[in-house]
Amino acid sequence: MVNTKNIAILRGDYIGPEIMDAGLAVLAAAAKKSSFSYQTIDYPFGGAAIDQTGTPLPIATIEGCQAADAVLLSAIGGPKWDQASKRPEAGLLEIRNKLGLFANIRPTKINSILAKRSPIKAEVIAGTDFVIVRELTSGIYFGKPRNQTATAAIDASTYTVEEIERIVRVGFKMSQHRKQHVTIVDKANVLATSKLWRQVAAKVAQDYPEITLDYCYVDAAAMKIISQPTFFDVIITANLFGDILSDEASVLTGSLGTIPSMSAGSTGPNLYEPIHGSAPDIAGKGIADPISMIQSIEMMLRESFQENQLADQIAQAVQKTIAAGILTPDLGGTATTQTVTTEIIRNLEG
Repeated sequence: MVNTKNIAILRGDYIGPEIMDAGLAVLAAAAKKSSFSYQTIDYPFGGAAIDQTGTPLPIATIEGCQAADAVLLSAIGGPKWDQASKRPEAGLLEIRNKLGLFANIRPTKINSILAKRSPIKAEVIAGTDFVIVRELTSGIYFGKPRNQTATAAIDASTYTVEEIERIVRVGFKMSQHRKQHVTIVDKANVLATSKLWRQVAAKVAQDYPEITLDYCYVDAAAMKIISQPTFFDVIITANLFGDILSDEASVLTGSLGTIPSMSAGSTGPNLYEPIHGSAPDIAGKGIADPISMIQSIEMMLRESFQENQLADQIAQAVQKTIAAGILTPDLGGTATTQTVTTEIIRNLEG
């Protein structure tokens, strides 16, 4: 009996639909020669949902995503909705909570062919391959009290032992299949929440004796990501620090246009998305880089469906396309979104 997987599709705004179309075309081409069976269902989300329903996250979208086996999200937001009473980004925070997505996984791996695009010297970034595991549903972004007056403002940061332990375990388990090195990034010399993070991490580490655990203050980590990126394997950190450091780490690759991410919870579907924004300045020009979306789909196949062979085929097709120099302008090429997508499909079918 065929087990058909249900994938919820959130096409997003500006370049979002363009790169989603490219990613789904590649997935269809890859699946055609395999036993992987799936169906996709579109749901409004972000700015597009505001236009349709007045809210960035309609109830039907929540229910559809909760019932899915995985969720694919493209980029959302943009200047069109800057004055909206509820911005598209509010929907992103809300869907993470509704799906219980407490762990955001962002890989940073240097492609040797694209290394020349990095602003960092080749000898510094060579061999870089680390993952940032960011806590996603607590900390200062969600803490209370939260208040602003004409003369003062407050944003509270709160973490419980349970919230810290579950994200730390995600990182330790991930490192078991990597270089077995975990770094907790915090500000324990100043913050009480960071002191608690260290206490919990030390306790969890006892269950993973094969893993090397160390700690790094967030300011030192920010410098080390640039000056010594090969030091890291798995970085585990709080919501605010992870938000900043993962964006910093993305610069190492030379372009945001190739980097996927995954948000995961204890139960329910994972959510996969490119790390870049909706790029209003190039929307409709046909030059958006589809690789981040395609690699998000590759990540979905591995992590949600254990379709490693299919994911490998997509990865190899992408690498062949890059090696052939068929690249969009963000990577120094002149190819269109469609040209890159077509070449990846050709490599899949060849």
